[in-house]
This record gives sequence, structure tokens and C-alpha cells, in this order.
Amino acid sequence: MEIQIISKEIIKPSAPTPHHLKTYKLSAVDQLAAFAADVPVILFYSPTDEISSKNSDYIKKSFAKTLTLFYPFAGRIKDDSSIDCNDDGATYIEAHVAGNMSMILQQPDMDQLEQLQSCKPDENVDEPSGKVMLAAQVNYFDCGGIAISVRIRHRIGDASSLASFVKCWGAISCGIYENNAGTVVDCSSLFPPQDLSGMSFLYNLIPRSSFNISTKRFVFEGPKLAALRGKLCNGPYLNRPTRFEAVSALIWGVVGEDSESKKVNRPATIAVDLRKRMDPPLPQHCIGNMVHLAEANWENKVVDCNGLAGKIHESISMINSDYVRQVYADGTFFSLMRQRMAEMAEDPNSFRGVIGFSSWCKFRFYEVDFGWGKPIWVGTSLRLEPNWVMLLDTRDGEGMEVRIALPNEEMVKFEQNPDILAYASFTPAI
Repeated sequence: MEIQIISKEIIKPSAPTPHHLKTYKLSAVDQLAAFAADVPVILFYSPTDEISSKNSDYIKKSFAKTLTLFYPFAGRIKDDSSIDCNDDGATYIEAHVAGNMSMILQQPDMDQLEQLQSCKPDENVDEPSGKVMLAAQVNYFDCGGIAISVRIRHRIGDASSLASFVKCWGAISCGIYENNAGTVVDCSSLFPPQDLSGMSFLYNLIPRSSFNISTKRFVFEGPKLAALRGKLCNGPYLNRPTRFEAVSALIWGVVGEDSESKKVNRPATIAVDLRKRMDPPLPQHCIGNMVHLAEANWENKVVDCNGLAGKIHESISMINSDYVRQVYADGTFFSLMRQRMAEMAEDPNSFRGVIGFSSWCKFRFYEVDFGWGKPIWVGTSLRLEPNWVMLLDTRDGEGMEVRIALPNEEMVKFEQNPDILAYASFTPAI
């Protein structure tokens, strides 16, 4: 796939940020997220008359207007606990892609998706104060289709933050100016910033993965997912699991089962969005990292997907406002994180047995319309850590698309597992 960069520039917000908003305070959760990879998304749009009749200037202008509302995304890192909202801008790229969009959608390939998000926010910049927080790339295919990619630094926001930005960008492109009050919320009082210098030192000591990892994409179509949920209904642990609970329980049981004892001997962690769980709730569209990891254990029992779904449900239900405030207030969480990083620095295999789950479902990426209709597919070039599972909605909102990263030998067994094959397809075209 040949990609030619047409233009690359820094776009500043369309209006200056008021002086009293010039400093955006990072929370302790934002500080921890700085250790994680950028958060990228790509939205693919079919050729339409609306696309051909509109030039690129209006998308660029609406991008600048959106940055005005999401002004920390146009700032630069000031120090470990704050962003200088100096309106220095975000990276904006336009590119031409030789060929039809179908060459990607037939079987999405990670390397091709990365080319559509070729600019990373911190690319070729050593000093933190010079790194942009957000980068966007608008890709024009020969067939007339468009793929719009946006990538943010995890320090400034999570996947929900990214979804809020993209949805607002689309709405402004359509001439819809929604009430975005609450987009920027100071959460530093909820999660006070910490001195993480020691943790940074430990993180740098952790060896990067040295074994071969496979990442696969597979899809639970709506009817199959409904059947899975039906199978797990009315059990002793949970009456009716959600889509997320059902799929996660199935995967946890398959990946976590010991081949000899046939018991689940690996815990699961679940990334939980805190916005609606705080009291009072935070605005659903607010930026920042509002995520906490819940942990579920099955205590070396035989695989029971209803029981696993029940444990996932139970662990998520525990994450409420009182629990989160206590964990961050008394330093328990940071002590645990330091301990785990120290153990990983000494033995990189110590936490490879943990299975992680993260969901982008219900973020409504499929509703983003720039004036030429809704996307036909939403993808990401995010490289998952080993033993990590990422879940996204399918276009119809009924099914679920899953990405999973496993050691090669485990992936071979996973792809051949009859319980997985009964409900999922590994070679779905878009």
C-alpha cells in the first residue's frame, strides 16, 4: 500500500484559550497513564457524493474549532502534573492512498492500519515540552473513500476522551454546535497528583517483551453473541450477563484454563470507566483518564462461564465512588503499583499470567458523521500488550469485535478451541 503525504502542519485552536484556563492539572490516574501507549482510532467512510463535493478546508477548520473546546489537546507538557494550555496546536496530516479502501477492509492488517496513522504525537521530539498531545491524519483513497485517524497521548486522555473529541469534531463539521460544558474537568482533587519518579525508574527497568506475540482479530456476530448470552443465563452466579461479561467470561475460561488440571489458574483485570460511577457522576464526555482496574479471581476452580461472568460482574460492581476515593486517598493503589513494577523489573514473567480486558463498546464511534454519513468500520492500530483483550462494537451495535494478544503457542490453541469457534469468526471481512 503506497501512501503519499499531501500536507503536514500544526493546527492551532480557532480561538485563544482564556488566561485562567492556561494550566490543566493532571490527576494521579493521568500520571499513571503516561506509562501506557498512545490511544489511536481510525474511521473508514465509503465514497459518497457528499465527500466528493466537499473540500478539505472545512474539515480542517472544524478541527481547529474542536481544539478550542478541547484546549488541553492543543497544549504541551509543562511538568509531571500539568499541561500548559498554550494553544501551540495539534498535528494535522492529509495523505493520498493509492488503491481502493477494500484492500484494507477485506482483511485488516495492523501494519497497513499503522500507515494510516503514520504520525505519532511524540514523533521525532525528545523534549516533553515540544511534543504535541494529539495528531490527526485524513487519508484519501483512489476509490473516493476516506479514512480519518486520530491519536492522543494517553497522559491526556483515555479512549472515552478520544471518542468525545472525534464525535465533537464530526458534529462541528456538520454545523452542529452541541453544549460541551464539562468537557474539561479538574479531577486532580479527586485523584491528587503523586511523586512517581521512583515508579518511572522501575518502569524503565522492566525488559520489553522478548517472546513472540500474535495479535488476532475476531468477531462475535449479533445472533451468535445473543446465543452465548442465552447459554450463560439463569446460572447460580449471574442471571443474565451483559455482552461484555459473556464474551470476557468465555475468553477468560479458554485462556486461563490450565491444560492439565482443567482449572482456571489466572486472574483477570478489567478496565472500568469511572465517569458514571463517581458521586456525583462526571460528565460522560469529559477528557482525562477516568479508568480503574478491577481484578477478578476464580480461585483455581473448574471452568464455569456463568461463574466467571459472575466474578467479572462482581468485580466491576465493587468499583464505586467510595471505593475509588479510598484507594487513591490512602495510597494503597500506588503502593501496589510500585510493588508490581518492582516485581516485573526483577522478573518480567511475574505478571504474564494476568489476563486483561478493555472495552471500547458504547463509545459510539459508529455515530461520527463529518457530513457524508457514518463510518462503515472503526478500527485501531493499537499494539496490545501480551495477554490483553480489547473489545469494540460491531457496526450494527449487536455484535462485538475482539482483538487479543497471546504468545504464539497459546494463540494456536486459542484459534482451535471449539468453544471459541462455536461463537466467533476469525476471518471476517468488513
